[in-house]
Amino acid sequence: MAVRSETIQVSGIRCERCVNRLAAALTGHDGLEQANANLMGQVMLAWDDEKTSRDDLLATMASAGFREVAAV
Repeated sequence: MAVRSETIQVSGIRCERCVNRLAAALTGHDGLEQANANLMGQVMLAWDDEKTSRDDLLATMASAGFREVAAV
């Protein structure tokens, strides 16, 4: 099992309800080991690289309205 972790900056998180909506979108995602978001839009993810990918997780978040902010 190859667990990867990364903190990703996303748009769309403005309140605690947004954090809860993101949590609901990620719940049950196969291979996701841990997720933690804050109100500044930082989402810390840890996932099993053999079961899912960063791109799959980003797609799941995007479908719930949370998109990655490009690093400057």
